[in-house]
Parts: sequence; C-alpha cells; structure tokens
Amino acid sequence: MTTMQHVWIVLGVLFVLLNIAAGLIWVERRMLALWQERLGPNRAGPFGILIVLADTLKLFFKEDWIPPFADKWVFITAPAIVVASVLMSFVIIPFAPNIVVADLNIGILFFLAMSSLGVFSIILGGWASNNKYSLLGALRGASQMIAYEVFMGLSLMGVVMLTGSFKLSDIVAAQQDMWFIVKQPVAAVIFLIAGIAETHRLPFDIPEAESELIAGYHAEYSGMKFGMFFIGEYLGITLISAMMTTLFFGGWLGPAFLPPWVWFFLKTFAFILFFILLRASLPRPRYDQLMEYGWKVLLPLVLLNLLVTGGIALWLRDH
Repeated sequence: MTTMQHVWIVLGVLFVLLNIAAGLIWVERRMLALWQERLGPNRAGPFGILIVLADTLKLFFKEDWIPPFADKWVFITAPAIVVASVLMSFVIIPFAPNIVVADLNIGILFFLAMSSLGVFSIILGGWASNNKYSLLGALRGASQMIAYEVFMGLSLMGVVMLTGSFKLSDIVAAQQDMWFIVKQPVAAVIFLIAGIAETHRLPFDIPEAESELIAGYHAEYSGMKFGMFFIGEYLGITLISAMMTTLFFGGWLGPAFLPPWVWFFLKTFAFILFFILLRASLPRPRYDQLMEYGWKVLLPLVLLNLLVTGGIALWLRDH
C-alpha cells in the first residue's frame, strides 16, 4: 500500500467515524421513541434529521464556561483524552480485507491499552472540576472501568488461543468456516457486558447517575468540552460494536452479493441498535450490585471459559 493510499484510508476512517458519532444522536432518539411508543424528533427537517445540526450548533454557540474554582488546564485537557484514545483504538480494526489503518500483530493488546486510557479522561475531568459530585462520579467511573477491563481482557484470551494470533485480520480469517460466537459464546457475552460497562452506557451508566450525582464527572462541563465527552461516548459504542463484529461475528465475512465493508457495517450497526435498546428497556443497578456482579459472577465465568478453552485446544492438538 502506497503512502497516499494510507493517508486516504486514515482520512476516510476519521470522516466516517465522526459522522457516525454525530448521526447516532438522531438514530438513538428515533429508536428510543419507536421502542417507547412516542414521536421523537420530527420537527427539524424530514424525520427530525436536522436535530444533529441543531445540537451541534447549540454546542458551538453555548458559553464555553470554565468554573473559577476548577484546575483550568486539566479541566480543558480531560475531554480531549477520551476522544483521542477511542479514535486511536480504531487504528487496528480491519473494516475490509484492504481497509485498515495499521494491521498490528499486537492488535488486541493495543485495543486494551487504548481503552485503558479512557479512565484518565474521567478521573481528570471529575478531579479538575473541584466539585464533590463530579469527583464521586469520576471515582465510580474509574473503578467500574478498571474492574471490567479485567473481564474484557480475559474474555479475549479464548479467541487468541483458537487463532494463535493477536492480529485482528488473522482473527477474522480464522472465522471463515465458523464464527467465534459459536465456539466462544460465553466469552462473547462477557466481552459485550464488559464493553457496556466500559462505555458506561445504560444499564451501567452509574458514573453519571442523575438522581444521585447531578451529571456525574462532567457536571461542570458545557459547550464543546461537554460535546467531546458526548462524542467520546458514541465513538465508544461504535468501537465495542466493531470489536464484537470483528472478534465473534466474522468481521467483514459474508455472502459475496455485498462488498465486505458493507457486511462489516451492517453487523456493527446491529450491535449499536442493541446498545440503544438496552437504554430503552433496562433499569440501572446499584453501584455495589454492579461491582459484585463483576467480581463474583463474571470473573469465575471468564476463568472457567479460559480453562475449558485451553483444555479443548490441547486435546485437539494432541488428536
């Protein structure tokens, strides 16, 4: 691949991702309205599609206020970290056989490393706000993300065992005959649950529980700084959906009547809709229930899955 082709792929991926993040504002509102039997956005443009433009303009023209009691430079930097870390994670995702920014042989490790950096955004945003509710939301978010990263990482080890590689294109190629959702159903469910907790979406949006913490770690943010947290959340949903597609649902693989990249986006969009459906249907657990569920249920399950997968892999190798 030439340098110019590489540049076009990078720009194309960036353009698509930022537009998806913006478009999900409309998609989520329309889907929530459909599932909850109400109208949803229907005034700004046909089917309310211009609500995205209206929200964007509102964020741009809102007063960009920095609280006088906040740590100014940390307060400003925090929202940028979450967007940068999520965008960096997309570098290793193969959207089609020849559409990938960097097909690293340590792809899964790179993904886990980048997702870990998102914790800093939450902690710094809550701490720099100098607001006790923001700080409490940040501490909740950090402990939740760090805990569920453990289960996320362990759930992927079964896939690595079956493939013999950390490279995402190799993982997709290994699913030619059978998707890993069939071979690793427990790992897929645990990865999805951990992904929901990582993106702190409902029912795991405990860091920003409005009834307890106002708006959580971004309570003091406004304007485009709040918008960057918002974009980071939607990019996070897209990232976990894309990783589920790549790791367990065959990535770009599908019948030949559609191009590979179309299959990838269709599968990813189905998972995005699932994220939205969860918001429409499930209540939020208590914080202690969330942590207990992780350490007492998911950890034993993921370790058992790892043990069984390892045993089967050894048995198949010897026979």
